[in-house]
Amino acid sequence: QVQLVESGGGAVQAGGSLRLSCAGSGRTFISYPMGWFRQTPGKEREFVAAISARGVIPEYADSVKGRFTISRDNAKNTVYLQMNSLKVEDTAVYYCTSNRATYTIASMVRGTDNYWGQGTQVTVSS
Repeated sequence: QVQLVESGGGAVQAGGSLRLSCAGSGRTFISYPMGWFRQTPGKEREFVAAISARGVIPEYADSVKGRFTISRDNAKNTVYLQMNSLKVEDTAVYYCTSNRATYTIASMVRGTDNYWGQGTQVTVSS
């Protein structure tokens, strides 16, 4: 059974930093992109960041470019999201994700055939 388990969420003041982690199990993720989405109440889940299978190519939503950094450790089946200069509007539940059966970041970003974690809450206060 494939599982993605997030950790590292919490409450922080605007301008602060948090680091999210996501540990995968049940398969080897080395061949698949991994990434992060986020969701706030009443809104659709939105793409935040993704990283290619070998960890060479990152992609970011415009809203987080220059503030968030995605990385991965394939030996640990783990992906990270370093979030700096956090803003109130970054408040959301953050979900880790990976492709089920495809191998491109584009497929992962579509979000229609992914594995998902249970989510971790990030709350940024002013």
